[in-house]
Amino acid sequence: MMDGTMKKLPEDMRIYILLRLPVKSLTRFKCVTKSWHTLIQSFNFINFHLNRKSTTKDEFILFRRSTKHPDGFSHVLSFLVDHEGKDSLVPICPDIDMPYLTTGFASSTSHQFTGPSNGLILLTDSLNFLLLNPATRSYRLLPPNPFCCSRGFLRLIYGVGFGYDSIQKNYKVIRVSRVYGDPPYNDRSEMSWESEVYDSGTDSWRQLTNVDQELPGPYMHPYSELFYKGTFHWYAQGHMRLLLCFDINTENFRTMQVPKTCAVRDEKCHSLVVFDESLTFICYPDPRRESSPVQETIEIWIMQEYSVNESWIKKYIIRPPPIESPLAIWKDRLLLLQDKSGDLIAYDLNLDEVKEFNLHGHPESLRVIVYKESLAPIPIGNTQVEKF
Repeated sequence: MMDGTMKKLPEDMRIYILLRLPVKSLTRFKCVTKSWHTLIQSFNFINFHLNRKSTTKDEFILFRRSTKHPDGFSHVLSFLVDHEGKDSLVPICPDIDMPYLTTGFASSTSHQFTGPSNGLILLTDSLNFLLLNPATRSYRLLPPNPFCCSRGFLRLIYGVGFGYDSIQKNYKVIRVSRVYGDPPYNDRSEMSWESEVYDSGTDSWRQLTNVDQELPGPYMHPYSELFYKGTFHWYAQGHMRLLLCFDINTENFRTMQVPKTCAVRDEKCHSLVVFDESLTFICYPDPRRESSPVQETIEIWIMQEYSVNESWIKKYIIRPPPIESPLAIWKDRLLLLQDKSGDLIAYDLNLDEVKEFNLHGHPESLRVIVYKESLAPIPIGNTQVEKF
């Protein structure tokens, strides 16, 4: 019936209507006619659908948490959406276990969550890399990174990034690690930074040869990384606090300054999020330290003009309940946080109040990604694309 009605409409009107449908409906409508199947799977349609004018009502939440059992931890993904615009989160499908990711720890430093990029998200435990489209419920295990240490050496993974190369039109994964010499691993002359890139165009890993050994290393802390404007950013520490940046197109590293008052060493932790389409730097109390009331505040800094160090401005100073870490900003006003008990809460930046959700996990294990639905396919390769 709908097919008959749509046939009576001009083609541009049909496309206009289809572009405003959710992914679930479009997936079903691909079976209506061959022409619809071809249209909905086309690169241009997928791109228009992804970049159509949308609002925060189109945002979904991918929520990761761990639960403890006698024999270790289980790791669960939940797919959530706002219920009737009331700032409440309800599941849109049953929870799933995180496939292939087997690290037996709860902390988010063991299981990283990176994205979205064109609606795709990377899940990794630093050894296994899983590319996921939560809207189409498809995923693929990427080929393993073949670069490992020689016997007697130690490699620590400091940072992982994922993004879309708009020039090559490929997805890339970057892994930054530090290689140490023989035990006791404290000879600086035998330490080096190494980086490898996975390229979906070749479905393979390669080692970068242009890594400047004087660059600061990514700080191994959850939520201190972000892909933004074609560049992956990590909070980093060397002689001073900086952002380590990796351009996904040129595959070059560079640094960028953090707000000057945040560059000094203090008892604060730091995270990166996107707020109001801007790169945002959050300074918050270190949950492992006893802090004075003054130090319990959270500062939210906005970079008004990207890559211009002087454009950092302090947007908010807030005082929420004691937290473990910030997670994301949702609807451009709700700062999602995990408290020290492992509960998901939100701080409303407009109303200056805290909202609680009935969502929790093992302390330190929560992770959130705010995403919008995408038809983008998982890049094909030597491993099979699967459904969940």
